[in-house]
Amino acid sequence: MIVGSSLESIAGSRISRSIDLESFCQLQIEQLTIQHPIFFARIVYQDTLLENVREVINYAQGQPTFSQKTLAYLRSEEWLIEYPSAFTLNEISIESLASSCYICPLGYRNEKPEYIQIFASEPLSLTLQQYVKQSAVMLSKFLDIYLECGQQKAEIQLLEHILQRAGHQLRNSLGLIGLYAQNLFLGLQENSYKEQATIICESIQQLDTNLTELIYCGQGEKLKVSLQDLRSLVVESIKGLQPLINQKQLQICLPEHSTTLAIDRLQMKQVFDNLLSNAVHFSPDTGTITCSWQVFQGEVLIKISDRGTGLSSDDIQKIFTPFYSRRPGGTGLGLTIAKKIVLDHHGNIWCQNLLEGGAQFSLILPRPKCRLNP
Repeated sequence: MIVGSSLESIAGSRISRSIDLESFCQLQIEQLTIQHPIFFARIVYQDTLLENVREVINYAQGQPTFSQKTLAYLRSEEWLIEYPSAFTLNEISIESLASSCYICPLGYRNEKPEYIQIFASEPLSLTLQQYVKQSAVMLSKFLDIYLECGQQKAEIQLLEHILQRAGHQLRNSLGLIGLYAQNLFLGLQENSYKEQATIICESIQQLDTNLTELIYCGQGEKLKVSLQDLRSLVVESIKGLQPLINQKQLQICLPEHSTTLAIDRLQMKQVFDNLLSNAVHFSPDTGTITCSWQVFQGEVLIKISDRGTGLSSDDIQKIFTPFYSRRPGGTGLGLTIAKKIVLDHHGNIWCQNLLEGGAQFSLILPRPKCRLNP
C-alpha cells in the first residue's frame, strides 16, 4: 500500500522532477480501486502552476465505465450541496446511481474544492474507510510539496532572466570602458601612467570574468559542487571586509565549531559576502555582528545578525526583489542573487527583525548525503 510509504523520502528527492503530479494521483487512485468493494475512484485537485482544475479517474479491473452523462454530472458538482471537513469520509446520496458513494475532502485551494470521490458496490468497512482517509492525507501533503517546488522553480527562472538582462547591460558598459582603457594604454609612453593603464585593463578583464560567473550563477547544471568547510568560507568573507570592520570597530562573533556543506564554493561565497557586507554597512560603530549555525540531521541553519536599525515592513516584503536597495548607490541585485544561489542549492533564505534590535538573515542549506570529490 502506498499509504505506508514515506512522503518525506519522496519530497527529499525533489518530487517536481522525479514524478509528476498527475502520475502520483494516478498511482494513488489505482491503489484505491484494487480494494474491494471500490469499483470507481476520482481525484479532483487544483494545479495552481497550470491554473486549472485537474481530474484523475480510474475503474476497477473489469468494471464498465460510466456514461459521459454520468461523468458530466459528477464534474458539475451539483450533488456537492455541503462540503464536509477535510480528511473525513462522508457517504452521500446520488439518486441516479444506486451504488454507495463517498467523498473525502482534501481542502480548498483558490476557493475550489479538492477531494477524493469513491463508488463502491457495498458500504466500506472501517478499515477501508481509514485507508481512504490516509490516502487523502498523503495526497494533500504531496500537492503542497509539489506546488511549492513548482513555485520555487518559477521564481528561479524569473531571477535567471533578470540577472541575464542586468548582466547584458553591465557588459555593454564594461566593454566600452575596456575599449577606452586599451586605447589609453596604447597611446601612453612607458611610464607609471602606462602601468596604471595596464592595471585598469587587467581589472576590467577580471570584472568581465566575474560578470560571466554572475550571469550564470545558480544554474543547477552549472553548479560546481564540492565539499566545503562552512567556517572557513565565512572567515574568508570576513577577511575581505576587514578594513571596514576595523574602521567601524565592529566585533564579529563566530562559532568555534564548523561543518561540511556540499556547495559551489564561489557562488556560496557571494552569498556570505553580500550578507556580511550588509551587516557591516548597517551596523553602528562599535557594534556586534553575530554569525551562528545549527547542524541538524539533514540540513544546516545559518544565521547572520547585526545590531543596526532593523528592517521596515516594506523592507521585509521587498528585500529580495530585484533593484530594491536601502544602500546609497546599491544596485539592488545583491540579495536577489543571494536568494537565487540558495534556492539552486535546494535551500531557503529569509529575514526578520530581532526583539533586541537589529536584523537577522537566516538560510537553510542541505547537508551532504554522500561524499563528493572536494
